[in-house]
Amino acid sequence: MKGPLFYSKILLFGEYGIIKDSKGLSIPYNFYNGALKVEENLSDTAKKSNENLRKFTAYLETLQQNNPQLVQFDLEALRKDIERGMYFDSSIPQGYGVGSSGALVAAIYDKYANDKITVLENLTRDKLLKLKKIFGEMESFFHGKSSGLDPLNSYLSIPILINSKENIEPAGIPSQTENGTGAVFLLDSGTVGETGPMVSIFMENMKQEPFRKMVKDQFVKHTDACVDDFLKGDVKSLFKNVKKLSHTVLDNFKPMIPSQFHKLWKKGIETNDYYLKLCGSGGGGYILGFTEDIEKARKALKGYNLEVVYNF
Repeated sequence: MKGPLFYSKILLFGEYGIIKDSKGLSIPYNFYNGALKVEENLSDTAKKSNENLRKFTAYLETLQQNNPQLVQFDLEALRKDIERGMYFDSSIPQGYGVGSSGALVAAIYDKYANDKITVLENLTRDKLLKLKKIFGEMESFFHGKSSGLDPLNSYLSIPILINSKENIEPAGIPSQTENGTGAVFLLDSGTVGETGPMVSIFMENMKQEPFRKMVKDQFVKHTDACVDDFLKGDVKSLFKNVKKLSHTVLDNFKPMIPSQFHKLWKKGIETNDYYLKLCGSGGGGYILGFTEDIEKARKALKGYNLEVVYNF
């Protein structure tokens, strides 16, 4: 058995901000993917995944008991497949901010949920919100509180615009420019990030009035402006706002930026060769970069591995 592929995602804008109702924009990233597979002789990695699925199933059983209206699964079929050696075969790096648990959640929902909302039907706002809620509850098993956005993106495989917690919609993003010199890229920090602890730091900081004010007056404001610019295709304004956002993050989200990148982050703002921002919760994994000239950025970031995800 081999199930359909579910892709990784990139939250271009909105990390942390969407917890506080900023806008967000999430796009599928097809470079990484995962699928459910059944095999008799499992490798050590597959064994670990199989074991994890066993624990996840117990969690889903509790979820179903506590909230029967929200979602029901064919748990018997799921258990049988796990006994047969099912695991999640994935190329999505874990702890890198590209949605490894999201793809797994999407795959399990797709195969085992009863009366599932499918990609092919008319996706009303209510259906999208219901899916997001189901996915949020499911994904909470992996790292505490989840918004459900990663699995939603992975499941639908379309860009999603988050206007606010209660208002999400499929988004049309400007098509990429074939030979464009501008780019959004991923920069590998070389370390794994843990979502839970980073979100805890953010929540702790939110108890302080100055931090709350900064989030509202700068962080959310710049994030919203970036989302609007990106969707309109206003590249000039986008880079102005990305620079402001990068600056705000460097000044106020230091614990989320791996320390060896503080200087590199600052250098981008000073030279305008590139601007860095968090990809997911930070703390490691990927860092997201924006540049008007990808060759310039490659030179400035020599020795680092850049993966282009979108061209302007």
